[in-house]
Amino acid sequence: MMKIFDLGIAYNWEYDVDFVLKVENQLQSLGISTYVIHPNNVLEVKEDLLRKNLSFNTYIDRAWDVDERFEEVGKILQRRRTRMFNPYKNVTHAIDKASMHLEFITAGLNVPHSIIIPPHSQEANIFLSVEDLAILGRPFIIKPCNTTGGGIGVVTGAESLKEVLSERVAYNNDKYLIQEKIYPNVINGKRTWFRCFWSFDKVISVLWDDQTHVYSMIDDELKAHINTKKLNQITKTIFDITNLDFFSTEVVLTADNKYMVIDYVNDQCDMRLKSKHADGVPDEIVDQIIASLAKAVKKISSIPNHS
Repeated sequence: MMKIFDLGIAYNWEYDVDFVLKVENQLQSLGISTYVIHPNNVLEVKEDLLRKNLSFNTYIDRAWDVDERFEEVGKILQRRRTRMFNPYKNVTHAIDKASMHLEFITAGLNVPHSIIIPPHSQEANIFLSVEDLAILGRPFIIKPCNTTGGGIGVVTGAESLKEVLSERVAYNNDKYLIQEKIYPNVINGKRTWFRCFWSFDKVISVLWDDQTHVYSMIDDELKAHINTKKLNQITKTIFDITNLDFFSTEVVLTADNKYMVIDYVNDQCDMRLKSKHADGVPDEIVDQIIASLAKAVKKISSIPNHS
C-alpha cells in the first residue's frame, strides 16, 4: 500500500540538518507529515517511488543541483501530481544572471550597470574598450552568470580588462556579467543592504551586512528611514518573473535613495541558524519561513487548520 506524506524534503549539505529538523518539528506539530531524503536513503526512496510504495503531496529539493541522484527522484515526482516547490525548469531560468538582468530592467527594477559577455568556449576573443569599462567605474564586479552559491567565481574588486579575460576562462562554458560595484547608504551605523526572502507568497526582509555577512533584524528606528513597501514590491516583482516559491534576493538602498537589486536570485537559500552560526539567518526569520511553508503545504494537502 502506498504511503503518502504531506511534504518530502531532500538535502545533502551537512549544515542543512538543523533547518530540516526544525521544519520537521514545526510541521509535525501542526499535523503535517514529513519525510526526509538524504544521501543515505536517496536510492531507497527512488526505488520506493518507482514501485509506487511512496509518494509526497509537496516536495522541496535542496540537493538536486549538486547530486544527480536527487534530481532523478525529483523527475519521478514531477511526472506525478507532486507539487514541487521551486520546479527545476523555473530554477534553471531564474539562476541565469544575464537573463535576469535583462528581465529585471524590462520590469522596471534598478540594477547595476553591467556588460554581458559570451562564454569563452563560444567566443574566445572579445572586444571591450576602455570606455566600456569606464562606465562601470573602478573597482567593478566580475561574476559568472550560471555558477551560483556562496559567491563562487565572483571577483568583487576587479580593476582591469586583464582580470576579465583571465576570469572568464575559469568557467569556460558560462556567460559573465561585468558589473558596477554598488555601495549601500549607512543609516544609524547600519549598512542598508537587505536580503529579502520570497517565502511561499510572503516577503520577509532582513538586514545583511555585505562586509561581515552577518544578519540583523530591521528595527523600528531603521524602518522610519526606509521604504519596506518598496522592498516588498521589488521581491514580488522578482517572483512574478521567476515563479519560484522560495528564494532570496539582495537589495541595496544607495546614498542617492535608489533601491538597487544586486544578487538577483538565490534559489538555494543558506538556512543555517544564527543561534549556531555567527553569520546564520536569525532564528525568528527561519521560524517565519517555516510557518509560511506550513501554510502552503496545508493548502495543497487540504489539511484542516489547528487552533
